Amino acid sequence: MSVNQEEVRKILSEARAVITNSHVVYTSRKHGSAYINKDAVYPHTMETSRLCKMIAREFSGDNIDVVIAPAVGGVILSQWTAHHLFSLTGYEALGVYAEKEVAPIPDPENKGRVCYVETGNFVIKRGYDKLVAGKQVLVVEDIINTGGSVKKVIMATRKYGGTIVGVGALCNRGGITAQDLDIPKLVVLMEVKLDAWDETDCQLCKDGVPVNMDVGKGREFLERKRPL
Repeated sequence: MSVNQEEVRKILSEARAVITNSHVVYTSRKHGSAYINKDAVYPHTMETSRLCKMIAREFSGDNIDVVIAPAVGGVILSQWTAHHLFSLTGYEALGVYAEKEVAPIPDPENKGRVCYVETGNFVIKRGYDKLVAGKQVLVVEDIINTGGSVKKVIMATRKYGGTIVGVGALCNRGGITAQDLDIPKLVVLMEVKLDAWDETDCQLCKDGVPVNMDVGKGREFLERKRPL
C-alpha cells in the first residue's frame, strides 16, 4: 500500500491548513514563511476521518491493539485511527492518549505552597497505562518536526510495557526517519520541507514583516520581545 500525497495535500489545502507567505514562529523558536496548521483540519470530521483511515490502512496488517497519541490534538487522531483499524480488521483497537507530565515546585510568591510546572515528559494516566501494558501499540501524531514529542510518547509507552509497532503521522517536516525514532515502521501521509531560520538570521524580522499570532508560537515570541 502507498499513500497518495496529492490527495493528502488537497485535503489540507481545502481545509486552509497550508499557510504560505507568512511570518511564523515555530515551536523550535525558529522562524519561517510557511506552516501546516493541523488545527484547521480537525473541525472537519470527514476530512480528519479520511486522513486517519489512510494511516489505519498502512497498519491494518500489524495486529495493533492500542493507538496512542500525545494530547491534546493527537487525541482526535488516536480515536479515528483506532476506529478505522476496527473497521478494516474486525478487531478492536483501543484509542488512548499520553499527556504532559507536571511536577510540584515551591511557589516563589507564596511560601509554603506549591505550583505545578510541565517537566517536558509524557505520562500515561487514567488507567490507560494498564491498557498499553503487554500490547502492540501504534503511536500517531499530527506534525513531526524534530520528533521530540513522538519520542517521549514512545518512551512512556515502553516504560509501561507496550511494544511499539510503528508511528503514523499526518506530516513530516523534519525529515525524521524510523531509525531516528528507534521504531520498526514510520508512515507519514505527506513529506514537506519548510525553510526555517534562527531568530537572529530571520530576514522577515529584519524587513519588519509582522509575526503571525494566529498559528505557531508568534504570540509567545512577541511576549518575550516586549520591554520589561
